[in-house]
Amino acid sequence: MNETVSLAIYFAPFALILGLYVRRRRVHHEESVEVLNESIDTGMTEPASLHPIIDPNKCVGCAACISACPEMPGHKVLGLIHGKANLVSPTDCIGHGACLQACPVGAISLVFGTERRGVDIPHVAADFQTNVPGIFIAGELGGMGLIRNAIEQGRQAAESIRRIRRADEPGVLDLLIVGAGPAGFSASLAALEKGLRFVTVEQDSLGGTIAHFPRGKLVMTEPANLPLVGEFRFRETTKDELIEYLQGVERETGLAVNYRERVEAIDRDSGAFSIRTTAGRYRAHNVLLAIGRRGTPRKLDVPGEELPKVAYRLIDPEQYAGQHVLVVGGGDSALEAAWSIAEVPGSQVTLSYRSEAFTRAKRKNRERIGAAAANGQLEIALKSTLSRIENDHVALLYDDREIQVRNDAVIINAGGILPTDFLRSIGIHVETKFGTA
Repeated sequence: MNETVSLAIYFAPFALILGLYVRRRRVHHEESVEVLNESIDTGMTEPASLHPIIDPNKCVGCAACISACPEMPGHKVLGLIHGKANLVSPTDCIGHGACLQACPVGAISLVFGTERRGVDIPHVAADFQTNVPGIFIAGELGGMGLIRNAIEQGRQAAESIRRIRRADEPGVLDLLIVGAGPAGFSASLAALEKGLRFVTVEQDSLGGTIAHFPRGKLVMTEPANLPLVGEFRFRETTKDELIEYLQGVERETGLAVNYRERVEAIDRDSGAFSIRTTAGRYRAHNVLLAIGRRGTPRKLDVPGEELPKVAYRLIDPEQYAGQHVLVVGGGDSALEAAWSIAEVPGSQVTLSYRSEAFTRAKRKNRERIGAAAANGQLEIALKSTLSRIENDHVALLYDDREIQVRNDAVIINAGGILPTDFLRSIGIHVETKFGTA
């Protein structure tokens, strides 16, 4: 009898711990199923970028990937269902890749695109060199849009180029860097640090895609190491603070970037590349393309689109105070533009999107848009298309019914045209990924 009591006392704590563990797993399962069902019901099942594929036969349900995801707990990107990890909120995944490193059994692969939605990705090797020897790609163009990843790729690409540096030749650069976003900026600092002969050209302004964000937009990133500078400590900041920081680094290091200079053509020329830009011509042994994926803004080709009141990105919401504004698009840029303007006193905003749900936008932006609509700050026009732009109004088409809406300004956020033709013109292979690495 005493032995039985002793055993019961001994095992009681283990039983309690086991019971709590089982209960916790059940709650996690139920929460994960709820999030997954919500994603399916709202059509939010297509990841926008690099994302994990989990092999259920290898997954041991340790939840290491869930703990490692930087988007948690704000966004429940990954969850456990029946003891296996699942991507339960695909549109909230932005391709950090921390889950891949955290998985102890190799059950996770990172892929681009899905079976239904392909993503064009240029061929890039481990050293960031394309199939064209001497031409490298780093950052967003290669599918890595995160600031931290872009900074690291730019640094590594410059290091790869340093290792294959050619013999000195008068009038020929070691490297021409195209783009001054996070990848191009990091590569430029690395090239400066390594003593390479290089030139950096940027068709717009410092920051690349970041420079096109609206003023005050929150930017999420993680610490990284910038050449010549050290640790880049930002985790959450604004677009303005980040650009100001980069400008400070530019001044302190003496880095020179040729702004407002766009590359028009790249050709082979006697063992080097001949690069023609809007400002002249360069010869270089290596070229690093650190440009964004948006390319040229996509136009709708509707009557009136040439009017001066039409823009393709939002810079300052305050400029639309007291105006009737139409925002067209269903991605994060469109939703951010819409609620930013809606918060400006006196503005009236209509958000038009051709589909029945905002399947390409992050949950946080969808929630803010929903709240703004519920508060009467803006009107959402789903399943509508812009058919005509006039001086004082626009025409929206719902099925076969046209509605005229008073209007002072139009912002079209229909994405950008990937520079696929440019890449192919210089011989770079571009592959459409349908759920493959």
